[in-house]
Amino acid sequence: MVIVIDNYDSFTYNLVQYIGELGNTVRVFRNDEISVDDILKIAPRHLVISPGPCTPLEAGISVQVIRKLGNRIPILGVCLGHQSIGYAFGARIVKGDEPVHGKTSVIQHNGKRLFDGLPQNFTA
Repeated sequence: MVIVIDNYDSFTYNLVQYIGELGNTVRVFRNDEISVDDILKIAPRHLVISPGPCTPLEAGISVQVIRKLGNRIPILGVCLGHQSIGYAFGARIVKGDEPVHGKTSVIQHNGKRLFDGLPQNFTA
């Protein structure tokens, strides 16, 4: 079971569709409609934190659930979700000079775990 925390973003259901296409059961909860304790009772195997229009401090339970489950299950954060993961583990989140959407970068990695089987120096 994959739980997706929806931070009120239209892209959330694109993520849900892709996760479902991989054969996963997906449940979606808005960031203010479920408690961390309720998520723990569901016992998801994976957690996805969606994008959203605000900051980690305004992302409902996102930071709390990351802190609770971050060392137990894999968590993927997209945009605000990624910022929330960083914030939950002590990163300082600052506003950029200008918005950046869809910028590609060359990915270099060690070939381990998440990157096992992926080519070196690919663009994403």
